[in-house]
Amino acid sequence: MPSIRRGDVAELITGRLATLAHSGLHPLDEPTVRAVVRQAVRDVRTSPPPAPADPPADPTLAALRAVVDDLAASTHAIGELMLEVAPVYLSDTDAADVLAPLCEQIGETLENGLVTRRYVRRPPRPARHRPVAHRSRLLL
Repeated sequence: MPSIRRGDVAELITGRLATLAHSGLHPLDEPTVRAVVRQAVRDVRTSPPPAPADPPADPTLAALRAVVDDLAASTHAIGELMLEVAPVYLSDTDAADVLAPLCEQIGETLENGLVTRRYVRRPPRPARHRPVAHRSRLLL
């Protein structure tokens, strides 16, 4: 998985720098290149993991997977919003002070706002991609 992410970053950086160079709007000086690299890394780190390539044969399961994917995408979008308002360098305590008014405005609980903010910072692999734990481990 890490090599896929590195490939994504390299592809994003190459494309963005090429677009910037061809546009002629900004010189490709060190601060511009640094900004492009930071944004590309952020975009790859915060993107949700790709869905499995093979759709399920059962139509009910396929519909359920679509609902779960929509929910994950919505949660990801809310988490990005929370990170824009309360950047990653803020602790949860400090972020709570900043996020409380926003959560109230959008009808979200503060706890959910903080959780989505944490999810975007380091998204876990979806449960359907995890190997099933052995029964003996479940009893621990």
